[in-house]
Amino acid sequence: MRFMMIVIPKGYETAAPDAVPNAEAVSKMMEYNKSLQQAGVLLALDGLLPPSAGARVSYTDGKATVTDGPFAEAKEVVGGYWIIQVRSREEAIEWAKRAPMRNNEIIEVRQIHEMTDFPEDVRKAAAGFEDLTNVTAAKA
Repeated sequence: MRFMMIVIPKGYETAAPDAVPNAEAVSKMMEYNKSLQQAGVLLALDGLLPPSAGARVSYTDGKATVTDGPFAEAKEVVGGYWIIQVRSREEAIEWAKRAPMRNNEIIEVRQIHEMTDFPEDVRKAAAGFEDLTNVTAAKA
């Protein structure tokens, strides 16, 4: 089972585009990242720039509208993520509980849909999806 652990850092919704964590926080996070890797559960991880450096594309009647960050209505934003492969939801939650987070930060744990979770007609409509998910590996 694959899970995405989504970091929701409080205050990040208003952070400057060039905001970066301090070295001590990064060091603690690297220890945690290495523990995920050494346990053989880590598939991917990344941190994201603040919303003030991003853009949102919204759609109305088929027309796309771009809004540059920061976003006034944002209450919670994604600051980064891990993708892990574990045996159960409970194991994913246990990994999330070990992360070196600061006060008022959140990790949301969400299971990733596997093709086998879908009915046959949906799997047929998504034919070739596996090839798309290996884009990075194919470029390497």
